[in-house]
Amino acid sequence: MNHVRIKICGVTRVEDAEAAVDLGADFIGLNFWSESPRRVDVERGGEIAEVVRGKASVVGVFVNEPAEVVEEIDDAVGLDLLQFHGDETPEELEPWGERAMKAVRFSGEIEPELLEDFKTVWGFLVEPQRDSYGGTGRLWNYSKARRLPRDRPFLLAGGLRAENVAEAIAACSPWGVDVCSGVESEPGVKDALAMWKFFSEVKLATS
Repeated sequence: MNHVRIKICGVTRVEDAEAAVDLGADFIGLNFWSESPRRVDVERGGEIAEVVRGKASVVGVFVNEPAEVVEEIDDAVGLDLLQFHGDETPEELEPWGERAMKAVRFSGEIEPELLEDFKTVWGFLVEPQRDSYGGTGRLWNYSKARRLPRDRPFLLAGGLRAENVAEAIAACSPWGVDVCSGVESEPGVKDALAMWKFFSEVKLATS
């Protein structure tokens, strides 16, 4: 099976970022949404980005932020990718070109055509519909993601943890997986053992 990339999202502590990259994380997600319990400010985001730079790609998570705010944080932290988790339109994401990742939420059956309008983005994060922005940790039928086009990367999210990630990978063969609450002891605090188990299960599933 092809290599499945791993994104550890909602990182708020330098030590958690270091542990994640030591385990082999491909992406570290920093949440800049003001209403998230995992929000980091620019200073903390910069500290985390500095310790993982060159080892993993740094992804900034934004929700309906004005372009000038995104640009300011991007410049200050030095982000590799920009994940847009709100109601941003294809036109709003165009200026970010191939550094943009669009989070797409589905309720019911996945409709691949909903992705077609986002022609310029680097890739997608796919998770179930929810009533609020940000990850829910909600389980869903991962096999529905089989219908997604494979012309660009997509990261599977929503309720993933060590106990189900192998099943999720087998269900839809994602380019990557995104985990947040599934490797935490509390919001924003990653659990080293949970992360180790998660990485081990992904490796077993793809070997």
